[in-house]
Amino acid sequence: MSDRIIVGTLGGAFGILGEVRLKSFCADPAAIADYAPLTTEDGKVFPMLVLTGQVKGGFTARVQGIDSKEDADTLRNVSLYAQRDKLPSLPDDEFYYADLVGLTVIDTGNETLGTVKAIENHGAGDVLEIQLAGQSDTMLLSFTHEIVPTVDLSAGRIIVRSEERRVGKECRSRW
Repeated sequence: MSDRIIVGTLGGAFGILGEVRLKSFCADPAAIADYAPLTTEDGKVFPMLVLTGQVKGGFTARVQGIDSKEDADTLRNVSLYAQRDKLPSLPDDEFYYADLVGLTVIDTGNETLGTVKAIENHGAGDVLEIQLAGQSDTMLLSFTHEIVPTVDLSAGRIIVRSEERRVGKECRSRW
């Protein structure tokens, strides 16, 4: 497991005084400011972040060290990470996306489907994108307890119901 978890992305400048647009991935979106210092993929550290307002799909914020529109524009589509130990511990049936990516996916018949490539959420719930074993294709499965009864982080695997594998293949072939 990674010691850093992605908690949001910056969307570039908001105004001319260095404020940025911010999309939070946190369960409580405003809590992102509590997890500072935040870092970027390339190691840049933002010791403090202050939410200054709300915009469609997120917030406006002041980030320590960003003082101009030009500085803020360089941060467009930059991911923000928090240290895992700053984040709240999760109940047994909840997971950080970062912990699921790369897990082996098997069905209840113990046949390997592939590995988790990504987790998406477009508003209707979490969806696992599974890189099929030995193929360039992927399949999508809803990440619900009914379809995915077991997530075993210590064993590095996810178990899906065998019936869902068949449905996932049929859906993939229709697209």
